[in-house]
Amino acid sequence: MVSTRKLDHINISLKRDVQSKIKNGFEDITFVHRALPEIDRDEIDTSCEFFGKKIGAPIFIAAMTGGHEKAKKINENLALAAAELNIPMGVGSQRAAIEEEGLAPTYSIVREAAPDIFLIGNVGAVQFAENYGIEEARKAVEMIDANALAVHLNPLQEAIMPEGDVDFKGALDGLKKLKDLSVPVIAKETGAGIAMEEAKLLEAAGAKGIDVGGLGGTSFSAVEYYRRKGFDETFWDWGIPTAVSTIECLAGTSLNIMSTGGIRNGLEVAKAVSLGAVSCGIAHPLLAEALKGKDEVRNALIKIIDELKTAMFLTGARTVEELKGVDLVITGTTNDWLSNRGIDTKKFARR
Repeated sequence: MVSTRKLDHINISLKRDVQSKIKNGFEDITFVHRALPEIDRDEIDTSCEFFGKKIGAPIFIAAMTGGHEKAKKINENLALAAAELNIPMGVGSQRAAIEEEGLAPTYSIVREAAPDIFLIGNVGAVQFAENYGIEEARKAVEMIDANALAVHLNPLQEAIMPEGDVDFKGALDGLKKLKDLSVPVIAKETGAGIAMEEAKLLEAAGAKGIDVGGLGGTSFSAVEYYRRKGFDETFWDWGIPTAVSTIECLAGTSLNIMSTGGIRNGLEVAKAVSLGAVSCGIAHPLLAEALKGKDEVRNALIKIIDELKTAMFLTGARTVEELKGVDLVITGTTNDWLSNRGIDTKKFARR
C-alpha cells in the first residue's frame, strides 16, 4: 500500500543514515569577504518575492510527507512554523490521497493550520506518463488550496524501489497536459538533480519553476536500500550535486529556480541565492523537529535565517536582491564540472 510506503520513508529517514556521501557542491563556493560592509546588520531585510508573493526569507519547507496518519502531525507542525515565519511549504506526493480520499486530511491539515502561506502541491511525473491528467492535478491543488503544483521527477527512486514505476515514456507530454491549470507548475527532482538540457525541455513544456532537488542531502536510493533489505549501494550517490544543478538550470532557462538538496545552514542558502536561486528548500533537518512540535521547527528555521543574515552582513548585502550581485568564487569539483559543461564561472567573481 502507498500509505505503508509513506510510513516506511518517515521511519527510515528518522532512524537510518540516508544522507548522500557526496557533498552538495556549495563547499566549493566562497564569498569574497567584505572587511568594510558599510551596513548595519540589524537593518538587513531577508524578505523577497516568491511567485508573486512576498515571503519572509528565501527559504521554504521542502516536500517531505503525507499519506499516513503519522504524517498528519508532522505536516501540521511544519505548517504552523511556516505561518509564523511567512515562508512557503511543500507537501509530499499526494498520489496516496488522490487514490484513497480518506488520506486527504494528512495533507489538507497544512492549509487548516496555515491559511495564508504559499503552499505547493505535489504529484509524480510518472503518473502523468501513465493515466493522470489535469483532473488529478486539480484534485491535488484543491486538496490543500495550493498556490502552485510540483510535479516530481524521481526516476532513480522508482528504479530502486521494489514496486517502482519505471515507464517514464510520455512524462514530458504529461506535463504539457497541465498548461490550463490555474496555478503555476514547478518541476522538481527528489535528490538526483536536473541538468540544463532537461531544464530547457521543462521550460518548453510549460513549467514556471524548477526545484533542482540535487545530490548532497537525503538519498532516496539510500532510503529504498533499507526498504529492500540488502540491495546493494551502487546508486546511493547517483546524481548532480545541488550547487551544480542550480547553476545549470539558471544557465539553461529563465525560470524561477529553487535550490534544494542537502542545504543545512544559512550560509548555503546565501550562496544559492547569490547564484540566482529564488529560494532554498529545507527538509530532512526539520523532520525530527516536526515530531516534537512547531516551536522546534520554528527555532531551527530562525537559526538558518540568522545565519543568512550574517552571510549578507559579511558581503555587504542589505537585501536579498543585493545579495544576488555580490562576488563569489567557484573552485574545486564544482568548477571543474561547470567548466566541462561550458559554463563560465569567472563571471560570478567579477560582478
